[in-house]
Amino acid sequence: MRKPSCDIKELNKGAWSKQEDQKLVDYIKKHGEVCWRTLPQAAGLHRCGKSCRLRWINYLRPDLKRGNFAEDEEDLIIKLHALLGNRWSLIAGRLPGRTDNEVKNYWNSHIRKKLISNGIDPNNHRLNHTIPSVYQNPPMSDDSSKHFGMKDNNSKNETSKSPRVYNHGEVSDAASVINQSTSTLA
Repeated sequence: MRKPSCDIKELNKGAWSKQEDQKLVDYIKKHGEVCWRTLPQAAGLHRCGKSCRLRWINYLRPDLKRGNFAEDEEDLIIKLHALLGNRWSLIAGRLPGRTDNEVKNYWNSHIRKKLISNGIDPNNHRLNHTIPSVYQNPPMSDDSSKHFGMKDNNSKNETSKSPRVYNHGEVSDAASVINQSTSTLA
């Protein structure tokens, strides 16, 4: 097993200088995208191959589209995310000039928050349907159960059923509760 080149202590880490960027661009223009492991030494850079590859792919490629996302790009990201989930490289492949890292960062910093503020769940792209807390399993005293047409807990062989409320506020046996309450009131 070979030793990772990033473990060498003389390598630069952190921000790239303009001179390093220019060396990398010049080398790739002259030789093309070759073996990233050997590129730094051949180009005269004190960086690891992974750092050079990521710098080229995410920042220095001439076909990269810089700047703000257009509205149609944002709409496409939302639609593709609903279809593909967090597969950022597949989503970025449909947006010419955008990297997967850039699309992911834009999703997490802008689109996700925008969807949440509009009441849309960013994970499943559905409206957040919540019902007021009054309707979600209210505490029932002995007297209040009679108003809903439920049987008394003390009677034998009969059980009272309170409606179940699920995650999205759907009541499991709402129709039976309504039928019971109308028959009791009549």
